[in-house]
Amino acid sequence: MTAANSTILDLSARARDITARELRVYAGRTTGSQRATDRARKVMPLGVPSSFQAYDPHPVVVRKAWAAYMEDVDGNQYVDYDMGFGALFAGHMNPMVRAAVSEQLDNGTLFVTPCESNAEVAEMLGERYGLPMWRFTNSGTEATMDAIRVARGVTGREKIVKVEGGYHGHHDEVMISMKPPVSEAGPADNPIAIPGTAGITRAVLADTKVIPYNNPEALERALKDGDVAAFIVEPAMENIGICLPQPGYLQAVREITQKYGTLLIFDEVKTGITAGWSGATGHFGVLPDLVALAKSVGGGLPVGAFGGRQEYMDIITSGKVLHLGTYNGNPLVMAATKAVLSQVCTPEATQDAIDRNARLRAACDTIIADNSLVAHTVQLGAKACITWAAEPIRNYRDYKETNFDLAFAQWIHGINRGVLLPPGLDEQWLISIMHTEADAMMYARVFGEFVDELVA
Repeated sequence: MTAANSTILDLSARARDITARELRVYAGRTTGSQRATDRARKVMPLGVPSSFQAYDPHPVVVRKAWAAYMEDVDGNQYVDYDMGFGALFAGHMNPMVRAAVSEQLDNGTLFVTPCESNAEVAEMLGERYGLPMWRFTNSGTEATMDAIRVARGVTGREKIVKVEGGYHGHHDEVMISMKPPVSEAGPADNPIAIPGTAGITRAVLADTKVIPYNNPEALERALKDGDVAAFIVEPAMENIGICLPQPGYLQAVREITQKYGTLLIFDEVKTGITAGWSGATGHFGVLPDLVALAKSVGGGLPVGAFGGRQEYMDIITSGKVLHLGTYNGNPLVMAATKAVLSQVCTPEATQDAIDRNARLRAACDTIIADNSLVAHTVQLGAKACITWAAEPIRNYRDYKETNFDLAFAQWIHGINRGVLLPPGLDEQWLISIMHTEADAMMYARVFGEFVDELVA
């Protein structure tokens, strides 16, 4: 065994000791959350409204939130770095969003007929993304689902391609190989499609091809038969921490999809406006055929959108593809979205948050370097993460080799000290418009305390 491997094993053992202690602390400081969860489990599976919100021993049950903070039912306060799985780039209860929603409440919440703000918001999205035509949905799941249907309608093809380890919502076509067991998933360069849940039919499974991220050769093999309607991909994967595209990868993806007549769908539900003013599309300079948005564009209200090139979106205009929804583009969420896009997440405010995040990332880098940790940071815009591996991950199989003992210990240590991060060990933090410099740097301070104990 090498000295490096011995050190990793020692740190992993130490991390498990920290975890055991911190779980006891967590149980003692969140008794109200435990009672609330026990009650909820009698009427809701797992005691939560979405399975993502369930984690052991029980989730924090929140009473209120404001700016960059949350308070649970036990009175514990947290700096929120989760920010609604990235949905709150504007912050909790942003005053400008709140004012816009309050004004709209006086004028109605649901018309089921168009309102003027539909066109105003679509124009704003077109300006940011360079795609002229948009439709609204109620979630990211709906946005990716509808984009795929448009691609199938345009091409007349049925199959789609997605990336192993990618999450694109909870409709059947994409709940495949989200985080499959590696022992069942086949070769790394030619993965087997694995259903992510019971209830996926064999027919749906057969229509979804799975490839590794950052592998243009695998994409070309998947498309060469000419039967694929769409390749749906996050420009930067954010279901496994933050996995960035290798230089030239997205450009190759654009060329290969065009070569085979396959539409390229960028799932920007997570990267959206947090990667920059024009999202990851603008950041990486690659224009897809269709893009799906949600989360941060709504400022905390449930809204999604998908947009695309005129010739593709006109398949809805012609009536060949139907896009329906009672709540689509309702005036309440349009008021919030308009405020986010025009007043809150301006180019200047977006860049300020990104710069604040860069200073946080640099502080974490210093801690990692000073302690010779087998870890690194990754940043994309206002989001970043610590990945417990020596080298940046390139795909799902790399991610599975990271040290989850250390990741979990860091998470449970942090939450007991007011650092609220997603519990999945593969998510990222978000520095919102409303995080102050002190709020941002609190993460680095608590991370430093964790590392001091880890290496002591």
